[in-house]
Amino acid sequence: MSRIIFSSPSTLPQLYSTSRRIVKMSVAQTINPGVSFRSMVVKPPSHPTYDIKGVIKLALAEDAGDRGDVTCLATIPFEMEVEAHFLAKEDGIVAGISLAEMIFHEVDPSLKVEWSQKDGDYVQKGLQFGKVSGQAHNIVVAERVVLNFMQRMSGIATLTKTMADAACPACILETRKTAPGLRLVDKWAVLIGGGRNHRMGLFDMVMIKDNHISIAGGIINAIKSVDQYLEQQNLQMEVEVVFSLFKVFLRILKYWNGLVVGWKLIC
Repeated sequence: MSRIIFSSPSTLPQLYSTSRRIVKMSVAQTINPGVSFRSMVVKPPSHPTYDIKGVIKLALAEDAGDRGDVTCLATIPFEMEVEAHFLAKEDGIVAGISLAEMIFHEVDPSLKVEWSQKDGDYVQKGLQFGKVSGQAHNIVVAERVVLNFMQRMSGIATLTKTMADAACPACILETRKTAPGLRLVDKWAVLIGGGRNHRMGLFDMVMIKDNHISIAGGIINAIKSVDQYLEQQNLQMEVEVVFSLFKVFLRILKYWNGLVVGWKLIC
């Protein structure tokens, strides 16, 4: 599912704002915007040099520039309060709910966010599965960033779920071929969709591929160099070797002689 909107024809395109004295919505769950990772349904992956909060701050800064939302400043009274609803525009797996809460909290901690679904749930087209209420200006400022993340994550989670179900009992893993700067978000969506994370980057796993084999002068040279490097650096980490020929596999087995552990072969 790649389409989620704040539905409505009333005040703003894609924003359904109504008097909170009139609209009522029964919800199964309310999550504190300051929720910790421990209480999330699916925790985001971790990275040693940046985190999800850094991604959020960059996304909001990218949108606000050096002036903020000039259209909101010009058209929406700062004291106006509204209630906006999340509407699924396609069937699929919803993802990014926890991230949306973090974004709303970053923009305005006083915004009240409620959900009837959670990350990883299946939603049908037309379902209103959440709402946010509070100052209209702050909701609209956060809206596009929230939707951009949720639409992307929901699309990834939905496709992952389809593939994971088809592959069961095998596991679906993703790659490093993610949008620059969005790796944590993309890999989080894979987890929500029922997949598993492969290596986060170049730092947490050795993965010997064609380029390394060619430059090292052959597969055995590459493996020997990795063994030596890990021993010298006193590192314990997984090693994967990617190859396409069965004879390469036989060479690797001959070198290892069944003594090396912690290595994976991918043909």
